[in-house]
Amino acid sequence: MLPTARAIRYVTPLREGGSLPGVVEADDDGTWVLKFRGAGQGLKVLVAEVIVGELGRALGIRVPALKAIELPSPIAKYEADEEVQDLLTASVGLNLGVDLLPGAFGYDGSAPPPAAVAAEILWLDAFTANIDRTPRNPNLLVWHGETWCIDHGAALYFQHAWPTRAPSPSRFAEQPYDAESHILRPIARDVAGTHARLSALVTPSLLAEVVDLVPEEWLETTEWLPSAASVRSAYVDHLLARVANPAAWLPGDLP
Repeated sequence: MLPTARAIRYVTPLREGGSLPGVVEADDDGTWVLKFRGAGQGLKVLVAEVIVGELGRALGIRVPALKAIELPSPIAKYEADEEVQDLLTASVGLNLGVDLLPGAFGYDGSAPPPAAVAAEILWLDAFTANIDRTPRNPNLLVWHGETWCIDHGAALYFQHAWPTRAPSPSRFAEQPYDAESHILRPIARDVAGTHARLSALVTPSLLAEVVDLVPEEWLETTEWLPSAASVRSAYVDHLLARVANPAAWLPGDLP
């Protein structure tokens, strides 16, 4: 599982997103952006954050460190903001911590990454069906002159259908990806070559290692997926099916 720490102080909310993440200090001497299990998007968003973020890291893409942060109940008692207090109370237990990169600033296109890096990020988003990397919402940071990827909760949309529909890796494998609004689309070059290089690294063992990092209590079982092990296997099966079918989703190079 992800390494774990315990929150010791709630610092401030971040009101830029709908899920109201917050900054906390933890007993590992770290400062983390906490994504809460009690937010409206639910636990599956945290699962997508871990799987896509850790897969990206394994492929050499810069993603801030992730950690499971235990939120104790006393923290909520000392929060004056009623909305935040309700969120903290609903989120007692394991939440997702994203390393706060001190001094990082939001990507605005003024310091674009190299074309090869842009292609890697575009490929990861297309592969995992992440629609949330647009000029309106880049979900990129610039830190020490490098581009870092954050916020992958909108990826792996197929999991949201599991409560009412049996998993279908083939359906996900065939789903096209619209890259026209991707913020790095004009910069990326040799997307096909990037696929050839990165897809060779996406093996069953790598995907199993990444999926195994998800805390078991975040995995929601269903009629078709009755155990945590079967839920983990379903994520692996969907990603293996998709990586084997690039003709359906891989963006082409711009002319």
